[in-house]
Amino acid sequence: MQRPRREHAGTPVVQVRGVDKSFGENRVLADVDLEVHEGEVVVVIGPSGSGKTTLLRTLNHLESVDAGRVEINGRLMGYKLDDDGKPRGLPDAEVSRQRREVGMVFQRFNLFPHKTALENVLLAPNALRLPDAIDREGALDLLARVGLREHAEKYPHQLSGGQQQRVAIARAIAMNPKVLLFDEPTSALDPELVGEVLGTIADLADEGRTMVVVTHEMRLARDVADWVVFMEDGRIVAQGPPDEVLGANATPRVARFLQQVDHETPQEVQS
Repeated sequence: MQRPRREHAGTPVVQVRGVDKSFGENRVLADVDLEVHEGEVVVVIGPSGSGKTTLLRTLNHLESVDAGRVEINGRLMGYKLDDDGKPRGLPDAEVSRQRREVGMVFQRFNLFPHKTALENVLLAPNALRLPDAIDREGALDLLARVGLREHAEKYPHQLSGGQQQRVAIARAIAMNPKVLLFDEPTSALDPELVGEVLGTIADLADEGRTMVVVTHEMRLARDVADWVVFMEDGRIVAQGPPDEVLGANATPRVARFLQQVDHETPQEVQS
């Protein structure tokens, strides 16, 4: 079921201004501008090689930028300005502190195989000795929120792919980040497991979580997103509410893309 749309306005949590990024001679991001507001779900779509994942990785400085700037909650990500106004890279320790505000859920789960689901959720808050770190009961509550409390003592190999991804989502939430980033969160899953992860993301949206999701899942873009961004050749070439970007008035390029990837089943994302 479609959730009510949030207006693309309000307090900006993520601000991307004029970002460029190249790998050698390959320019993968070209003068990208983007805003994500508090409580908003922004879904980024586009063909392979369009720069979607690279853009996502600049938001937590897993990829540096060649030009432009990324701000999270009003703070420059990965850099500080010197007296001449030029950006200088921050020390790794400072970048790590900044990343605590940006949760990341990867394609391949990235769980520690020798730790239980519960231990995976508790690991980062405990290792960082955060003053407001969650305890065992808090971690169990997070697992309950993603439907996995009864699997808390299981190891990743004892869980399905969908369950592992939901543990990864709980782990990201455990840091109480300002924004959650998802990089193709269903691409490594068997088709029958996709729905449970989409449902978890929809639940987070209903809670008012600020999220940026890179995906080929058009169900997520249509039913959960507040704002859809279409990228091609490192540029944002279309953006707006889902009904505008993906609807009957979609641009010819977006329409061609939808024809290629849209294998949507009649079942909608359940929240």
